[in-house]
Amino acid sequence: MQTAVEIAWRCIKPMPHTILVVDDETAIVELLSYNLEKAHYGVLVARDGIEALRLARERRPDLVILDLMLPGLDGLEVCREIRKHGDTPIIMLTARSEEVDRVVGLELGADDYVVKPFSVRELMARIKTVLRRTKAQAQPSGGTLRAGDLSLRPQEHEVHWRQIPVELTPLEFDLLETLMQHAGQVLTREQLLSRVWGYDYDGDSRVVDSAIKRLRAKLRKAGAGSAPIATVRGVGYRLDRE
Repeated sequence: MQTAVEIAWRCIKPMPHTILVVDDETAIVELLSYNLEKAHYGVLVARDGIEALRLARERRPDLVILDLMLPGLDGLEVCREIRKHGDTPIIMLTARSEEVDRVVGLELGADDYVVKPFSVRELMARIKTVLRRTKAQAQPSGGTLRAGDLSLRPQEHEVHWRQIPVELTPLEFDLLETLMQHAGQVLTREQLLSRVWGYDYDGDSRVVDSAIKRLRAKLRKAGAGSAPIATVRGVGYRLDRE
């Protein structure tokens, strides 16, 4: 029989994050499920794209680990559909030969990717980083940031171009916030990787370039014209103050 303390602890103990693993390779599913459950995550499993979309819609996982090579509906289409309906973080699993698909996946809105064969330790570190970003946005701090006609309110997780709201994923929001905190300064891709993604990428900056591309597109859609993010060739990116 449970004591009053045990019952109280169950009431206040935070619910574990739920991670949806989408892969048709049994060995990878078992490896990821074991390590995620060992780290106290809830785990959902889908072995094809249709099942992945059903679970993403019905169970609303906190993060999706998505293999690109799936039977039937492939990972790129799954990524596209998830992004149409929300900003659930996505980490792609790709083979070394899938470089083009990897870039397409990033441009569709994936937050990150890991190349097979992968290090479980590396993948777990990236999962923690992505979930930490989501948690930080649930408890934001700081006042309104402004750069010309662009405003960002961390407390409300809102971005406006003039009076027009700009809908961003948590990753895009963090990226824009970092650029606005250093408005007028050039930030290298390595600096953005460290400050936004939170770890080194061994020189692979495509995640930054793809995220900047998506961010610019959303700002242009809101009416920002060429968008206030300038590329400094060979160096990085700068958000204009005015």
